[in-house]
Amino acid sequence: MLHPPVVTEKKKIYDLEERTFHFANDIRTLVKKVEVNIWNREDIKQLVRSSGSVAANYIEANEKLGDKDFLMKIRICKKECKESILWLKLLDIANENINNERLELIKEAKEIQSIFGAIYKKSIPN
Repeated sequence: MLHPPVVTEKKKIYDLEERTFHFANDIRTLVKKVEVNIWNREDIKQLVRSSGSVAANYIEANEKLGDKDFLMKIRICKKECKESILWLKLLDIANENINNERLELIKEAKEIQSIFGAIYKKSIPN
């Protein structure tokens, strides 16, 4: 399922499956740079899980068993984006460069969340 081009600082990504993969991968790259301390440890685990879940559930949505299954997977993708935003906001980051990366990932998560919201609304039977 192709979507309009996504303009990012890195490159244009046309495929939402590819975009969600890059989001999850970029999260993993970010957390490798974050100081692991008692309060970040669990937030990092949750962030990695929720970001990966966005990509995994979108793959599942594309392999739907039916319309209800598709809608449920899209809702889960939207929910997991929202959760990823929470964990990104909770991370304790002192390094300004890493903080800028985090803010970019929050922006990306919000954009992906909006896309899933639009897909859901367009897919609901009238």
